[in-house]
Amino acid sequence: MRKILIVEDDRELNQGISYALGQGGYLAIPAFSIQEAQELYTKEGADLVLLDVNLPDGEGFEFCRFLRRKSETPVMFLTARDLEEDVLKGYELGADDYITKPFSIHVLRKKIDVILRRLENHPRNAYDDGFLRIDFDKAQVSAGDRICSITPTEFRMLRLFIDHAGQLMTYSVLLEALWDMGAQFVDKHALAVNVNRLRGKIEDEEHRYISNIYGMGYQWLD
Repeated sequence: MRKILIVEDDRELNQGISYALGQGGYLAIPAFSIQEAQELYTKEGADLVLLDVNLPDGEGFEFCRFLRRKSETPVMFLTARDLEEDVLKGYELGADDYITKPFSIHVLRKKIDVILRRLENHPRNAYDDGFLRIDFDKAQVSAGDRICSITPTEFRMLRLFIDHAGQLMTYSVLLEALWDMGAQFVDKHALAVNVNRLRGKIEDEEHRYISNIYGMGYQWLD
């Protein structure tokens, strides 16, 4: 049974969401503060986190940073704060979705279903060719004897490239896929900058992974 950690200090709302998710076949784990959420996640883990922004002991963004240091567990923000800067900040921290209150519980359940179904379509949880090692469960990447500091966006790019190794990933396909996954790309130039930054972290003169197919897109050389 999929576990969903609900970090929401409004106890009535938390209880309502927990009940609805329980009816949908999920195991809901309620938390009412950042500290409690960190303790529960460390002890029990979770397949997805529903996260309020305004919490008694800080902002949900803080807990999202905590998660991203440990894993790529999907995060959905639930908040009454609908300022564009807050929405963008959530996505930049690696959130998968940002839902403003009030919201439909039916829409929430559907969004959760979609995100978790996407996870089930990624059976490869590790990559290791002797030089480049990627643990997708722990969000850890190393190249040779170097630990690579990978951003959430770069990690998503790695996931896409490896899942489609040997295939041409056109600019439009990458932009659409990464945008849907929360990366804030708007054009090919921004995409190129991010790809080049990733290549600088995982490649050297003897190990090349990402090929630029001029005028078309990129290809992971498997």
